[in-house]
Amino acid sequence: MNQAPRAWVLPFGLLVMAIVVVPLQILDDRGLPRYRRLGEELRQLEAENAELNAEARRLSAEVQRLRSDPTSLEHVARDELGMVRDGEIIFQFPAEEQDEP
Repeated sequence: MNQAPRAWVLPFGLLVMAIVVVPLQILDDRGLPRYRRLGEELRQLEAENAELNAEARRLSAEVQRLRSDPTSLEHVARDELGMVRDGEIIFQFPAEEQDEP
């Protein structure tokens, strides 16, 4: 009869310990909050990665245009590098000053 009361002590003790320890582990900084932070960080990195992939595709298309299309190349040379053709005359006008409010 003395053996019967002891038989339930170990399972009951394990159950109580599990009820206390598991929530503490889940709510600990290394548990569920960390999992949620990592999930949010993953979503942000995936969005940034998608933007960078789109920019890389755009730049690749621009490089291809510059290699194959003389008009695109001339446009860049004129607008970004300030180059002109032989015999062209450049007129520069002073910028208009804006009235301050």
